[in-house]
Amino acid sequence: MSDAKPKAVVLLSGGLDSAVTLAIAAAEGFAAHALTLRYGQRHAAEIAAAALIAGRSGVAGHDVVDIDLAQFGGSALTGGAEVPKDRAAAEIAHGIPVTYVPARNTVFLALALARAETLGARDIFIGVNALDYSGYPDCRPEYVAAFEALANLATKAGVEAARDGTRQIRLHAPLIAMTKAEIVKKGAALGVNLGATLSCYDPKTGSGGQARHCGRCDACLLRKKGFKQAGVADPTDYAA
Repeated sequence: MSDAKPKAVVLLSGGLDSAVTLAIAAAEGFAAHALTLRYGQRHAAEIAAAALIAGRSGVAGHDVVDIDLAQFGGSALTGGAEVPKDRAAAEIAHGIPVTYVPARNTVFLALALARAETLGARDIFIGVNALDYSGYPDCRPEYVAAFEALANLATKAGVEAARDGTRQIRLHAPLIAMTKAEIVKKGAALGVNLGATLSCYDPKTGSGGQARHCGRCDACLLRKKGFKQAGVADPTDYAA
């Protein structure tokens, strides 16, 4: 019997949630193959953060794939629209903000699914969260369940597994029901370098050319809240 670790594809954006998800996959015994998408986002700093995190995490592989969602527009993260700042918690929790990128997680997961098939992996990890988040429809449990069903209907691996009675493709969303504080605590417990992660929607350039969190966008406000409620020292470099 082979004692090789089972393979998993882990979507890695360079943010806090995806870094903790990567650590969870490794802790659960998977050989993690990180997948980062350069999708036309306005800031390349998160790609650098993902590379740093992957390099320090001892991943089995790290692919960076170029796609261009910016050509469609429709989001403040891929176009020139202003990123919302200084919003109250109630406002963040209500509605779908302009930072939503149309179909982003569906596109990302489709590519992760393709990579999983080529690797012979039956597991995909994504760091979506349905509690402390900005109202994105593709971060909800029902979306995760629907995509997992699609994955097993639309792939050779899924069809053959159903026919042979072997394990089908599974989409893991370990953070789905966690608060940001719980995510911070989990990351700290797993030894994630939380200071290396970049969650900001509108990062600034600090001294030495390093990216700084703006401190005012929805992602930064949720990040600050998470560290404070977790009682974990926040290593983030905020501009405000």
